[in-house]
Amino acid sequence: MRSADAAMGPATFLSEFYTSFWWIPAAVLAAALAIKLPTIIRLWKDPLLRAVGGLLLLACAVFVFVAPSTIVWVNRVTGVPNISAPWVYSLLTAFCGSCLLLIIAWRDGLSERSAPTRRATRWVVSAYGSVIVALWVLFALADVPVERTRDLDTYYANTPFMREEILLYLVAHTTAVLITSKLIWNWIRTGGFDAWLRWGLRFLGVGYALNLAFDAAKLTAVTARWTGHDLDWLSLDVAPALACLSAVSIAVGFILPHAGQYLHERRRIRLAHRRLRPLYRLMRTVNGSGVPFVLRASPELRLTRRETFIRDVLLPLARRTDERLGERSYAAALGLGFPPQRARALAGAVVILDAVEAGPRADGGDDGHDPDTTDLLREIGAVSRALRHPDAIRDVRARAAAPGDTVAVTE
Repeated sequence: MRSADAAMGPATFLSEFYTSFWWIPAAVLAAALAIKLPTIIRLWKDPLLRAVGGLLLLACAVFVFVAPSTIVWVNRVTGVPNISAPWVYSLLTAFCGSCLLLIIAWRDGLSERSAPTRRATRWVVSAYGSVIVALWVLFALADVPVERTRDLDTYYANTPFMREEILLYLVAHTTAVLITSKLIWNWIRTGGFDAWLRWGLRFLGVGYALNLAFDAAKLTAVTARWTGHDLDWLSLDVAPALACLSAVSIAVGFILPHAGQYLHERRRIRLAHRRLRPLYRLMRTVNGSGVPFVLRASPELRLTRRETFIRDVLLPLARRTDERLGERSYAAALGLGFPPQRARALAGAVVILDAVEAGPRADGGDDGHDPDTTDLLREIGAVSRALRHPDAIRDVRARAAAPGDTVAVTE
């Protein structure tokens, strides 16, 4: 923290980045919290989600209250010079505790928490709660009358009690981040995650590694003051930039699995809707109309309405399909080298096309027996994809219709 009249360090660009873009990580963290919040509320009893919510909330609060404009505002409102220091240090310490609680919850998963886990949770809450109390006691004992909005750590590095406070919050932060970072990278190496979660963990790992670099820069600058040297630019310019990058990386780490799965599901729905188009168009030739277009319909609703329309038209049509043609077509597709699942879809496409082309049977059927349409109605996606390959269907129909080419159908 540094006042407006303090000299600029050598890393001027990083200093300007810190001053101008301090609210960016706060906004990114707030976005991550907003994305996670509905799930956290819905599954409040899940300790892992509660830990994620607490961590994101505290990280966002840290970046809000560490901004120079907010520091000045808090000091003015309370009337106590530099009271923002213990407040920001307390938020940062609480964030450290949340990191460890997240690790405990993550390790324990959704199973019932064991006695060792409860003890570890109580230890973290007690230890970091005690650190927060000690920070306020040390601040009360320290003499820090000159307001510093950016360079407080180095300006008061040799001041009794404030020196101990600065060292205490940095050690607490380093310890928590080191443990969290180590465990995250261990999990990444074990594997067993889907792609989105693996990339999310990697961003978290990078974020916590940058946090360690932040601690190293701060401790180096403070230690240099203790030995009579001036490396304040590490604390003033490098450390804040590292903190911003770390916050963005951590936020992306939490957002990416959720957003990735959401986008993957949306893509799956749109792909399923598009794959049903050939069968949908065929059913429109039977029905004479289609699904009315609704501008504001969601992708899920569009898919559901297309599936419903296809099945509604296909049900009466499928009841007059030729089961023997289906058996011959399935055997023919197998004979042409298609795998069983693809052969079944091609056979379904053949019998549907045959029923569409034949139209309603005047006699209503010879044996009074309705064919089993369960598989046909269930596999509309596979049948629709088969309709995209008219050459394959033509080969199957030709072979199924050839005299003396019918074989027993075996699974």
